[in-house]
Amino acid sequence: MAEIVATMAMAHAPGVTGWLTSAPQEEQDAILAGYRRMGEHLRASAPDLLIGVANDHLLNLPLHDPPDFCIGTAQHWRGPAEFFLDWLQVEPYELAGNPTAARALAGTLTAEGVRLATSDELLFDDNWSVPLRFLTPDYDVPFVPIHMNCINPPLPEPASCYAAGLAIRKAILNDLPESMRVAFFATGGLSHEPGGKRYFQVEEKFDRWFLDLLATGDVERILAESTIEKMESAGGGGTTELLAWLVALGVATNKVANPVFYVPSVEMRCGIGGVVWKTA
Repeated sequence: MAEIVATMAMAHAPGVTGWLTSAPQEEQDAILAGYRRMGEHLRASAPDLLIGVANDHLLNLPLHDPPDFCIGTAQHWRGPAEFFLDWLQVEPYELAGNPTAARALAGTLTAEGVRLATSDELLFDDNWSVPLRFLTPDYDVPFVPIHMNCINPPLPEPASCYAAGLAIRKAILNDLPESMRVAFFATGGLSHEPGGKRYFQVEEKFDRWFLDLLATGDVERILAESTIEKMESAGGGGTTELLAWLVALGVATNKVANPVFYVPSVEMRCGIGGVVWKTA
């Protein structure tokens, strides 16, 4: 029986690595301090395996009838994809995968009715390149990526995302090796509308409402109130990345999320923040 040693969620805005210096100094300091605390939390948990869920940005999943989730099964991963190198300003990196753990996850999720695919050829963009830069700067923890469809209708409903998280938790506890220490993280959001008419707007009121809602730990209320429509109202084509956070909610032992930081950064074109769930 493996152990879940950390569960967390955070934004992955490309500006955090690509053009952070364009933001006011106090925003830069707050953003970097927040990600630093997220990284310290992750590394203090001393994981043997890192599992992440993030939206696909239409880079890998098919446009027609995409699966809700796609688990990466490769032995090794490289990033970022060449197209994103200049944009993200992240040096090329490599890290190990864990095909055995990935296939165990896929088996359990499939048995639980999750719409799922697998692949050993996933391209990484800001979805992984930004958070990994801060969480594991040495890229020394084996990684199983789970890409999800957060922007190409039909999207998985909040309840389905939470159920997928429960299935991931079940797989970790029941199907991964005994004594393995597993950390789980979700990335995406907060409010933003990439390329839309609200590209230079951040819906701070929505972001703080969502973070406060997660802090209640009331799963029934969280799933009822954090609807796709409400996310879209805070930024079309981007804010629904928060569906990944609801997957993390399903994985979490203690359902009360503890906010770590939040910065409503117009220069980053995104509300930037992160939360952690305490482990039992």
